[in-house]
Amino acid sequence: MAIRMPRIIHAKQILRRSSSATSKALSAALDVPKGYFAVYVGESEKKRFVVPISYLSQSSFQDLLSQSEDEFGFDYPMGGLTIPCRADIFVDLASRLGGL
Repeated sequence: MAIRMPRIIHAKQILRRSSSATSKALSAALDVPKGYFAVYVGESEKKRFVVPISYLSQSSFQDLLSQSEDEFGFDYPMGGLTIPCRADIFVDLASRLGGL
């Protein structure tokens, strides 16, 4: 019965290298409560909003996601879900959906 230590050591090295690069992203992700997700909204200056996942089932929010997919594909410039609309329009939509 042999123990394969090189795989464990290699995995630790990979985690150590990636942890410094992702520590900023992880700290931002930690301030999002369970049942919510963060989105970045705005045309030139992006604002961060934390919204409930229940928005995903709303057709008006799905329209925004389609616009986001058309503009960015799945490569978001902010590192998170980016929605290409004005922040005031997003706040209005979110207030009609019962959030923010």
